[in-house]
Amino acid sequence: MEQISQTGKVKMTAAVCSQEALTEDVFSMWIQAEAIAKAAKPGQFISVYTKDAGKLLPRPISICEIDQEQGRLRIVYRVVGGGTAEFSHYQAGAPIEVMGPLGNGFPLKGKNAFLIGGGIGIPPMLELAKQLDGEKQMVLGYRDELFLNQEFAPYGTVTIATEDGSAGTKGNVLDAIREQGLTAEVIYACGPTPMLRALKAYAAEQGIPCWLSLEEKMACGIGACLACVCRSAEKDEHSQVNNKRICKDGPVFLAQEVEL
Repeated sequence: MEQISQTGKVKMTAAVCSQEALTEDVFSMWIQAEAIAKAAKPGQFISVYTKDAGKLLPRPISICEIDQEQGRLRIVYRVVGGGTAEFSHYQAGAPIEVMGPLGNGFPLKGKNAFLIGGGIGIPPMLELAKQLDGEKQMVLGYRDELFLNQEFAPYGTVTIATEDGSAGTKGNVLDAIREQGLTAEVIYACGPTPMLRALKAYAAEQGIPCWLSLEEKMACGIGACLACVCRSAEKDEHSQVNNKRICKDGPVFLAQEVEL
């Protein structure tokens, strides 16, 4: 069953196609959701609802891959609480309530581009790698355990950074870029705020455009509740203050539009 929400997004009971553990706490799930898949774009997300009546709010999870031909979406998420722990036990065929696609995705402008992901900010970069034209350099940052890195290889060069030095450059994504002497004409990035803040400064130094996908706790997912605002350079038309709603105005922003 599916219904169109007041925002024009599709809310539906989809079905789990498959699920696998990529690491101890990171899971990959394919979902049969044709109405959402046919409209989804790289950088957007879906809201996933739990079956626990005590958890009213859905969990926002970025879209990792889009299979429009078969009407499927892939999400890759980390178990961080009760809701995602519940999702991790779903098996093929299980019903799953979702709404989407939500938010604004990445602009698809073909250039020599950095696609930079940190931690659970890595998954949304995979569909972007598939759809973006031009030369692509993927720079992926991890704490320790690697996931998805091999799936980026068909779409460009992959550079890895790990905090513990177990793979690639020891340090963060900027350490890897500088160590390898990498350059690009545009940056697309998703990951924790300290990483995005550093990349915004780096892009300003280099004089190149930088698109950031912000991570934040969300509630409604459609911009009504103002729970996920961030500081912005210009006033928001909805609230008339200097903020942006990450779920509706984002999650992707041009770096100079937001304060981190």
